[in-house]
Amino acid sequence: MASKTVVTVISKISERPVGKEACLVVIYGLELGKKFNLDQATISLGRSSKADIQIDQESVSRNHAKIVNTGKSIILRDLGSTNGTYVNDDLIDEYVLRDGDLIKIGRTIFKFLTGGNIENAYHEEIYRLTTIDGLTQIFNKRYFLEMLERELSRAKRYRRELSLLMFDIDHFKSINDSYGHLAGDYVLKQMSTAVKGKIRREDVFARYGGEEFAIILPEIDGPGALVMAEKIRRLIEKTGFKFEETKIPVTVSVGVTTSTEPDDSPTLIKRADDRLYDAKNAGRNCCKG
Repeated sequence: MASKTVVTVISKISERPVGKEACLVVIYGLELGKKFNLDQATISLGRSSKADIQIDQESVSRNHAKIVNTGKSIILRDLGSTNGTYVNDDLIDEYVLRDGDLIKIGRTIFKFLTGGNIENAYHEEIYRLTTIDGLTQIFNKRYFLEMLERELSRAKRYRRELSLLMFDIDHFKSINDSYGHLAGDYVLKQMSTAVKGKIRREDVFARYGGEEFAIILPEIDGPGALVMAEKIRRLIEKTGFKFEETKIPVTVSVGVTTSTEPDDSPTLIKRADDRLYDAKNAGRNCCKG
């Protein structure tokens, strides 16, 4: 395994959070939405059944990390784990946690919440989980389906164009098998970040399931949607995906369709998905509309 870059963050006293009420909320992984109160001086995290917060995954060490509440600050420490502890995508050794930090241990992601009204913050986070995918931080399938219905109705009402892209990562199982599931998660997140930065504000970008993604393109016709699809395909092909100093080549296949008068959401999704499989059958790393 390649050597890791470890980040040790030493905060200024003025930046340290006061040790008020604090908790971790699972935003990705098993027990989605579960809250762990950080009301003890020391809390252990790991695969061991004796851990205060047990994360039963192969990629998690038995004694993986611990959280120390000093009363003035809350500190996360890695305990020499095999696969490391990440905060906001940085590999850390020791880190003073701040409100909103994302902690990744194995394939589980926690959000750190602290402050005067922690119950309110927790309920806001639970509401957010109804629309946002915890790993990629883009919209989830549920929100996508709601928005597709809404945009399709609007397109019919005002006689406007509406296009849909469906795409997924080529040979994603091979990425997981060759580099590990942590690398696969990294690719999903980085790809989502790259695409999110290149679409319009009115477009709806969502994780449809696994390694499959969708983009709703309001007021974009068929030729325009194909141009957008090719732009995304090239962007991902040229993006340098690098996990723990290992470069991972990534490409996608894209299916493109545009709504017609009798279309409903399931019909539109099926047609885009069929075009996606046409792209797969054509050799992958291409767009079909």
